[in-house]
Amino acid sequence: MTRGLTTQILHADRLGGVEHGATHKPLHLSAAFGYDTATELVSVFQGERSGHVYARQGNPTTQAMENKITLLEGGVGSVSFATGMGAIGSMLFALLKQGDHIVASQFLFGNTASLLQTIDNLGCTVSLVDATDASQVAQAINDKTRIVFVETVANPRTQISDLESIGQLCAERGVLYVVDNTMTTPHLFRPSKVGAGLVMNSLSKSISGHGNVLGGAITDTGLFDWTRFPNIADSYKKGAPKTWGLLQIRKKGLRDFGATLGAEAAHRIATGAETLALRLDRACDNALRLATWLAAQPAVLAVHYPGLESHAQHEKAKRWFRAYGALMSFELKPGHDTLALLDALEIVIKSSHLGDNRTLAIPVAQTIFWEMGPEKRQRMGISESLVRLSIGIEDYDDLQDDFAQALSKV
Repeated sequence: MTRGLTTQILHADRLGGVEHGATHKPLHLSAAFGYDTATELVSVFQGERSGHVYARQGNPTTQAMENKITLLEGGVGSVSFATGMGAIGSMLFALLKQGDHIVASQFLFGNTASLLQTIDNLGCTVSLVDATDASQVAQAINDKTRIVFVETVANPRTQISDLESIGQLCAERGVLYVVDNTMTTPHLFRPSKVGAGLVMNSLSKSISGHGNVLGGAITDTGLFDWTRFPNIADSYKKGAPKTWGLLQIRKKGLRDFGATLGAEAAHRIATGAETLALRLDRACDNALRLATWLAAQPAVLAVHYPGLESHAQHEKAKRWFRAYGALMSFELKPGHDTLALLDALEIVIKSSHLGDNRTLAIPVAQTIFWEMGPEKRQRMGISESLVRLSIGIEDYDDLQDDFAQALSKV
């Protein structure tokens, strides 16, 4: 019998076998794991049998959570990290060598863009292109290109990469296609459907959902042929080739960099993931209704949300995604004070987080994109009045009333 994804996630721990009949995998807090014989210890170290040797590479609690992420993404395996940035950074450092080349979206999350600048400084070149146009990605790829990295929906202006065409391009060129699925989550979209070899999720956001934990994960979809990737070390070419990439990420990324997800955080993420579909469906419904309402307000210059027909990639979002997500941004017309509007909001929280059950708002140019300066903000389409919203699961009428009273004051 084929069961729905929420049913699978709810019962994943129990059906996999849990100590003492618990319905959730319990917290395993030990830093080390012992074996009866040295032979067993050696076989685990050398990857000949499953097991844990040191908690920096994971423990039974994080493994149970990773299994749920793998289920969500329909992949062959996942590796978890302390944060989403830890996941991206560890993956890049594990797979790249000096002289390699990366093609990435120019609309990337600010911290990811900063990380790629560091990678560039260390000897890997990075080309940032408009990934809404696959032809620009094609022009940037060369014989040193190892990775194409994009996000499903850009933060904060909600540009959507040409996901399907880029996937076809990467398959033709034999390039690893990495997709950050944080803004859509596997409930709304699976990047494997467009050929992604690796998928990144910031578990701090909608998957956990409650704004009380940090985490990240890399999932291997099983679609990339790792025998074509020149940077896999011989020591990790064990077993089926589809396992090679994730093994190297766990060993050279997680083990060597130590961005380890703690057991308590993994437990919170695993339980939060059980209600992902319920929470996100509500948030997406709220977001579409609020975006439509905001677009009709006299003080609002523009609303950027994939669910609106005015959005440049609306038709692609309609075709690819189950719903349009909980992220949006809007701009006020000249003469209206952005900060005063935010100060007037009573329910909406002024915060830099995303994917929370509560609706959050932040003035983008003055905060999370302040360091890049006005010229780069302008190239990214970020105006000085841009407000980013992460829509939560409040009663919709309360959200609309809150924005109505705030707009009336500015």
